[in-house]
Amino acid sequence: MAAGKGTRMKNPEKAKVMYEVDGKPLIRHVVELALKLKSARTIVVVGYQYKTVVEYLQKTFPGRVEFAEQSDQLGTGHAVMQTESALRDFSGDVIVLSGDAPLLTQATIERLQEYHQRERAVATILTADIDDPKSYGRIVRTEKGLVESIVEERDADEETKKIHEINSGIYIFQRSVLFDALKHISPHNAQNEYYLTDVFKYFWTCGLKVAAMKTGDFNEILGVNTFEQLEEAQQFFNARKQAKL
Repeated sequence: MAAGKGTRMKNPEKAKVMYEVDGKPLIRHVVELALKLKSARTIVVVGYQYKTVVEYLQKTFPGRVEFAEQSDQLGTGHAVMQTESALRDFSGDVIVLSGDAPLLTQATIERLQEYHQRERAVATILTADIDDPKSYGRIVRTEKGLVESIVEERDADEETKKIHEINSGIYIFQRSVLFDALKHISPHNAQNEYYLTDVFKYFWTCGLKVAAMKTGDFNEILGVNTFEQLEEAQQFFNARKQAKL
C-alpha cells in the first residue's frame, strides 16, 4: 500500500513513500522485500503523486511490478479493494505490506508465511510486543492463542490497555476470503473510511480462524509518518550495518 499523502511530512509535492532512508525511497525497500519473497505478483497500490511513484518503480524494477490506482484515498480497506480485479484469477495467499515500513525483513515475512500455512488460518497478523503500546491497536487472544479481537486505544477499557501486543498492519490473507470480507465492510466511522481491520470482524462473525505471530523486533514494523521517524529509521539501518561488521 503506497497511496497515502503523508500529511505530516508537510510537502504537497512529494508522496510520502518517495522520501529516502538509507539512500532509497521507502517504497523501494518494501518492493525489494516483496520480490525477495518470490511473490507470484507484486502489486503496488498508488494514489497521491502516483505518476512519480509509478515512473520510479517502472524504471527501477522494469516489468516486475504491477500497479493499482486508488484515486480517492478512502482508507486501507479501500486500498486493498483496488487490487481485486488484478487478482481475480489468483488463488494463493495475499500478503499486505505497508509502503512506509522499510525495516521489515525477509526472514520475518517468511516465518509469517510458514506460520499462516501451518495454522491454516484465513488470515494471520504480524504483531509485536512494545513497552508503551499507547495509540496502537491491541491484540486480544483467546485461551488457545487465536486472535479474538483488535481493540483500538480509543475503544480499550483499562484491562485491555494493559495488553502490550499490538497490531503491525502487516497481514496474510486467503485471497478468496479477503475479497469476500471486503464486500461486507463500510465507511460508517469517524474518518468515513474503509478500514482493512474491519474484515476481521467479518471473519469472527463467520467463525473463521484468525492467527497472529509476533516479530522479535518491534523496530521492524515501524512506519514512517514524520521526519523524526525517518531519522529514526535511518538510525536503525545504521545499527544493522554496524552489527554486521
